[in-house]
Amino acid sequence: MANYVVRFGLLRQLGEFSAKQGTEYTRASSVIVRTDRGLEWGEILCEATERTREYLGSTGNPGRIVREVSPDDERQRDEAHRREQGFFAKARDVISGRGLPMQLVDVEQVLGGERVVFYYNSEARIDFRDLVKQLAAELNTRIEMRQIGIRDEAKLLADYGDCGKPVCCNTHLREMPPVSMKMAKLQKASLDPNKISGRCGRLKCCLRYEYDVYEEHRQELPGVGKWVVTKAGKGRVLALEILARKVLVNYEDDRRVLVDAVDILTIVGGGKPAAEPVTPADTAGGQAAESPN
Repeated sequence: MANYVVRFGLLRQLGEFSAKQGTEYTRASSVIVRTDRGLEWGEILCEATERTREYLGSTGNPGRIVREVSPDDERQRDEAHRREQGFFAKARDVISGRGLPMQLVDVEQVLGGERVVFYYNSEARIDFRDLVKQLAAELNTRIEMRQIGIRDEAKLLADYGDCGKPVCCNTHLREMPPVSMKMAKLQKASLDPNKISGRCGRLKCCLRYEYDVYEEHRQELPGVGKWVVTKAGKGRVLALEILARKVLVNYEDDRRVLVDAVDILTIVGGGKPAAEPVTPADTAGGQAAESPN
């Protein structure tokens, strides 16, 4: 029995699902899967392997692929999307009428019709028990309220990033990695919040992608302010070009030369540790100053 990695649900979750004996699927095939929420629409990504299991982590008992999508399933999905618009408008009116401090973000009806999930964000804890009862009675279905963060909101609503490609949180990212201003500074990115913030208003997730490489190379270079000896003489390190593995050296005769790391004969000492490369200002205003998960 083959297992496959499937992307499913409005939040585009990843999971391992088992297929019926003798059934094979190709990448990008649309399938109906059964999860703990009921029947859901899914997309085949690849066959499950030890490597994919290591990436996904422990998923417990895998879900099951029920069948390949049929024309009837497509009609049901289109009808569900139309109903969701009405559900969203109704819930928004009820929330407004009750004066609840919460923002409705999106709504999802599980394909099998077993439940309707409302996604919202709020800065305060919400007692929505009466809200759920009212919505369940008026919509005649099981209601689930799910609080999400600002990054999850972007995952639901955002389309393309500044790079011109679909946003990472809505494609390949399984978890939102923590991103800090230190990562932007180390990569000498602009510290303008408008330029390094994603659709969620927080620091872009892509700032983390190359951080480990930058950090590894940085540790192999002398820190800013260190005195070094090269074939051309002795000088002080002014700045680092980390990916190029070069340092800007100010020699004793005031020459400033970009020197390859391999041309540095010895490090004399002094100055700041390598952990503090020359960068623009250490602070930046706005929400991009720090981006915890």
